Amino acid sequence: MFKKIDRNKQRQVRHRRMRFYIKGTQERPRLNVFRSNKQIYAQIIDDKNQVTLAQASSLGLENGANIEGAKTVGKLVAERAIEKGIKKVVFDRGGYLYHGRVKALADAAREAGLEF
Repeated sequence: MFKKIDRNKQRQVRHRRMRFYIKGTQERPRLNVFRSNKQIYAQIIDDKNQVTLAQASSLGLENGANIEGAKTVGKLVAERAIEKGIKKVVFDRGGYLYHGRVKALADAAREAGLEF
């Protein structure tokens, strides 16, 4: 009678639609965000060579599921990227709204030195 709403499937459709426009290159890789209920993950990806250049997650942190954990992950991924000589990235929010933990991660990465 009624279709069950699968929010993750809807997010994946939005992400696929965005990925048509967002591509990571060697000069300007893609900063990808994945958010679960308990953790947040960030990767810097070169799509042309299909290589992950830097990554960070909240797995070892005690505050992984909140905004403070997202800020820590954003700072960590930015520091690891700058160590490898990456200053400019393209932000890929992964189909999530640019709000809350995703926004906190992006703002922390900007403050740590990444440009996007």
